Amino acid sequence: MQPAVLEKLRSIVGAPHVLTGVDLSPYVVEGRTPEAAVFPGTVDEVRAVVTLAAESEIPVIAWGGGTAAAAGVAAARAGLVLGLTRLDRVVEHEPGDLTATVEAGRTVAALQATLRERGQWLSLDPPDETRATIGGVFAANASGPRRQLYGTARDLLIGLTVVTAEGAVVRGGGKVVKNVAGYDLPKLFVGSYGTLGIIVECTVKLRPRPDDERLVAVSFDRMKDAGATVRALMASDLIPNAIELLDGASLRALTASAPPAPGAGASAALLVGFDGVPDQVAWQVSELGRLVAATGGRDVREVPAETWPRLARAAAAAFPACAVMRLSVLPTQVADAMEQGGELARGRGMASAWSAHAGVGVVTASLALADGRQDLGVVAAVLREWRGIARGCSGFAVLDTAPLAVKEAVGVWDDAGAAGRIMRRIKEELDPKNVLNPGRFVDSI
Repeated sequence: MQPAVLEKLRSIVGAPHVLTGVDLSPYVVEGRTPEAAVFPGTVDEVRAVVTLAAESEIPVIAWGGGTAAAAGVAAARAGLVLGLTRLDRVVEHEPGDLTATVEAGRTVAALQATLRERGQWLSLDPPDETRATIGGVFAANASGPRRQLYGTARDLLIGLTVVTAEGAVVRGGGKVVKNVAGYDLPKLFVGSYGTLGIIVECTVKLRPRPDDERLVAVSFDRMKDAGATVRALMASDLIPNAIELLDGASLRALTASAPPAPGAGASAALLVGFDGVPDQVAWQVSELGRLVAATGGRDVREVPAETWPRLARAAAAAFPACAVMRLSVLPTQVADAMEQGGELARGRGMASAWSAHAGVGVVTASLALADGRQDLGVVAAVLREWRGIARGCSGFAVLDTAPLAVKEAVGVWDDAGAAGRIMRRIKEELDPKNVLNPGRFVDSI
């Protein structure tokens, strides 16, 4: 980066908020070191930084807590990291309207702590909520186990403020839940991984905190029985807020980190959450016990609340070094996909771990790597086969984590088809100079 550009960045945000040299080590991704990292403190400063970067033809990578920094294809040029952690205010909280407007750099945990004081919460539980920022969560459309009942980040958004690639500040949506005028343009930016605009402020809908919440674990000797239980549960009158299905490897990882948990000797486990008023929750827990007794479930027990944040990472935590793939399939095919994928890995001499948001069909699979001694060709072959399983179940698969050579061999994103062409047209309209996170998203957007 030219010294003159660095000086301009320092004049915009202040010299202490511009990092270079060895200070950039936390922002190295896939071996690419950014040219600088800059941390604006206001929306106007974000706009000025993006404008300068566009004029200087420097790529910009928005950075919240860094929890999804490695997602996507490796950047051809790391460019400028634009950190949003200084934008961390709760701009407005209307308890009576059950809405809040929050700057993008506030962590999910910090926001929940603020809302808890008024008996409310944002019904969203992404992984690593102490690091994950509100802007990053919406940029990745991240969610956790409770999406079963409450949906993803996209479902909770009312309004959004973004800085475009040309430095314009654009506001969309509103500050009330009943907002139905015109196109819902804010949703366009949710899940776009910072390729269309820099999210700087979000208005979200809230919920009262439930009076009671319980997480119940059920062990199974066969994955097939656990899958049948999921189908029976979905067809019942019960209203769970989470339905998590774990294989033996993921279960052992969960048990090791948070005992007591389901029996470590089980081949599979189902963890089901309920919330609401205490009598209703107690009834649902009791009904769950009767339901699983007819489908092969055993060792039914409640597990501590500390288990919740570890559920989404159970598969990835099974191995110290691994490739992680996320498969989206029909909920009725989750257990079959997990069994098939595990058998394929074993057939090639590799260990795998599987977990799923079973009620919505989102499966996470990790593949063990043997400290660099593993044949990366075999790793790539297994991951391709897993993607084939997802496609065979009318779904798709995304490679979340893997060595760079494997990412290049397998491809991070699945084939987007006609949707990819539409997405590319939108990118060309909103970011004609290809400044924002270029080349890392679907179809090399």
